[in-house]
Amino acid sequence: MPKTILITGATDGIGLLTARMLAKDGHTLLLHGRSAEKLTAAVQSVSTSGAAPRTYRADLSQLEEVSALAGEITAGHERIDVLINNAGVLKTPQPRTAQGLDARFVVNTIAPYLLTRRLLPILPARGRVVNLSSAAQARVDVAALRGQRSLDHMAAYAQSKLAITIWTQEMARAQPDGPAFIAVNPGSLLASKMVREGFGMTGNDLSIGAEILCRAALSEEFAGATGRYFDNDAGGFARPDPAAGDAAHVAAVMAALGDLAGPVPEG
Repeated sequence: MPKTILITGATDGIGLLTARMLAKDGHTLLLHGRSAEKLTAAVQSVSTSGAAPRTYRADLSQLEEVSALAGEITAGHERIDVLINNAGVLKTPQPRTAQGLDARFVVNTIAPYLLTRRLLPILPARGRVVNLSSAAQARVDVAALRGQRSLDHMAAYAQSKLAITIWTQEMARAQPDGPAFIAVNPGSLLASKMVREGFGMTGNDLSIGAEILCRAALSEEFAGATGRYFDNDAGGFARPDPAAGDAAHVAAVMAALGDLAGPVPEG
């Protein structure tokens, strides 16, 4: 049965290729991007594989735009079956947002947390939230997450990816009746813009990552995987960085995310 699937960061890289794969199977796609021009190009690319998708523009480094994005989506859709939080950043010329937060944490961790919480009312119990993690994970400097300390690009990226993995497992615990929350390392050093800019290399076949995202979104092998981390480098479910099992550390990360994302409006 066709699903309604929202993909953030869907204008290039793994997000765009995943959208094209899902469109071929007849799913209804909602594509998010930061650039209106890139969204137009993405629609043309995806539409060759299936029906034309709906598009939503927002800068995920600005949390007020994330809230507006969630409001626009909930106003236009009674149900979203799958949310793929794909958007991410490694290197950026402006590592600090206007609010003084680390842009890597905002885009990679806080924005998807806020978006997911706002969309929960239209995610069914059998729905799924697929979060892009990474093999690069590191214990979170909670002061840096809160904007009180600066980190270099790689440290911020690795910590942001453990942080999204942590909130994946914690949201799964808080929502035992569903939807399912799954963190996925799509594969290391794939041929994405992030890898080109961050490491100066072409990278591996992007389809490696897109195929696992499609599986995580739809296949039965992930139906009972809520709260788990899938490492595509290893080809199976795995344990994330040990800090994800440190109760005090997890509590500190979740407290910071709650403060930074703010309360979810009622109604």
